[in-house]
Amino acid sequence: MIKQAIIPLAGLGTRLLPLTSVFAKELLPINGKPGIEYILDECIDAGIKEVIFIISQKKIMIKKYFYNDNFYQKIIKRKKDPRIISEYKKILKYKKMIKFVFQDKPLGTGDAVLKTQKLIKGKYFLMLLPDDLIIKKNCSKSMITVHKKFNTSVMASMKVAKNEVSRWGIYNVKEKINNKNFIIKSVVEKPSIKEAPSNNAVIGRYILPKTIFNKLSKLKPGKGGEIHITDAIQSLINDKEKFIGHNFLGKYLDCGTMKGYINSTLEISKK
Repeated sequence: MIKQAIIPLAGLGTRLLPLTSVFAKELLPINGKPGIEYILDECIDAGIKEVIFIISQKKIMIKKYFYNDNFYQKIIKRKKDPRIISEYKKILKYKKMIKFVFQDKPLGTGDAVLKTQKLIKGKYFLMLLPDDLIIKKNCSKSMITVHKKFNTSVMASMKVAKNEVSRWGIYNVKEKINNKNFIIKSVVEKPSIKEAPSNNAVIGRYILPKTIFNKLSKLKPGKGGEIHITDAIQSLINDKEKFIGHNFLGKYLDCGTMKGYINSTLEISKK
């Protein structure tokens, strides 16, 4: 059973400047609720018991958000507001399942994952990227179902416009399993339009094997001088490790750009 999830949160959020010059993007409200809480709720609904946040000192406000007990206790003692009491109870529930590790140099998602090595207990773990919201259906839950059936790694997948392939990890299909799942042949990080093997993109949900830490520890920086999780995945594929691409049923929302962030609030408010 997969009981642990990791969430890389140390990124600078430059695509959301100037908001992120003073505020962690993951705490920005989406329809009145911090974006990170949507990710946590997805984890809880999928049966995850422990979530590891990877933050930097510049993102310490994320930790403070979950450890602001004195503030809430003083307010509740004075006001007895049912809404505030409810919100505080929710934060306490989240806090019980969260651990923190630090990545103070922005060396990529692969480096962020490596920071969690000592905390991961099971053979597999879930990773969620907070810029990617998937609403209406729980993507993590459906991926865990696929993992249970095939006992292997799983990555969320969708087709993207060909002129946008350089934003994503792009993969080739080796073999179709059924309408929603297939075996991945290869994956490359942010290829040019000419070099892209397809327009099949890896979206920010992964079930990864613990063996990936060994690959990450040996990787040299790739594109942009960063350690990319896709390079470690490709190395595992080269070693005959199976990765399944899963076409999820939910609606994808990109919260990492200003346009996407605004659109996310509009979409979620329709629910």
